[in-house]
Formats: sequence, C-alpha cells, structure tokens
Amino acid sequence: MHGPRFADNDEAVAYMKRVGVEGSGFTAFLGVEPLRVFDGEAELRLAMRPDLTQHHGFAHGAVVGAMADNACAWAASSVVGDVVTGSYTINFLAPAKGTHLLATAKVVRAGQRQAVVRAEVWAENEGVEPKLCAIAQATIVPVG
Repeated sequence: MHGPRFADNDEAVAYMKRVGVEGSGFTAFLGVEPLRVFDGEAELRLAMRPDLTQHHGFAHGAVVGAMADNACAWAASSVVGDVVTGSYTINFLAPAKGTHLLATAKVVRAGQRQAVVRAEVWAENEGVEPKLCAIAQATIVPVG
C-alpha cells in the first residue's frame, strides 16, 4: 500500500468535502458527510430523508450502494490518489431503516493499477445498536 496523501485526517476530510462532495452533484444531493478519509480507511455518514427511501420506508438500495461505493473509493484515494470505481459487489443483509447511514471502508491491498477495498453500511438510530445492512467489495482504479 502507498502512504497517506495528507498530513492528517482533518486535512483529508476538508479536501473530500471540497472535491468529493461539493464537486460531485449526486454526492452533494445525497448530503454525504466525510468523517474519516485517511491512511486507507474511510467513514462517511448520511442523514436519511424521505426522498432517499423506497416504498417500504427503507433507504433505497441505490443510496446504500452509493454509500458503499463512496466509502471504498475514498478509502482508496487516501493512499493512491485520484480514483474511479472499476467494479463493486454488494450484499444487502437487512433493511436500511434509520435516521442515518454510516459507511466504513478499509483498503485490503493497493497497487499501481488497482486497489481492493471492503466496506460495511450500517443503519443508525438514536439509542439503538447500529444494524449492519450491507457489505461490499470494490476494485478501485487510480487515474491521473
């Protein structure tokens, strides 16, 4: 694995807010908040809204997938630079019903041509243990 691109997590999160959120229309629309993007790991949170749900009131699968995808890409970018997602596979384990979604990711291995990253997406509710809703694995490709 390469090394950290930023001096610390605060610097990395500030960069991701500017580039990864404000620079991405869809991520900005979702309202994704990066909490950690450093040293091969990422953690991001999303406040759920009614317009992000499906007909049963759960987070739409596309929203859960976007959280996993972003977490994987941002974890990889923290060690290899600018990236795009080459592929990802997601397994939905439980309905994503909560006030927030939390996605975490960790780089398994990063090379010059790809990084393999694993992610988990959790549904959070105040006063209740978070519920694991999905797991994903992604192949992330460095660009530029």
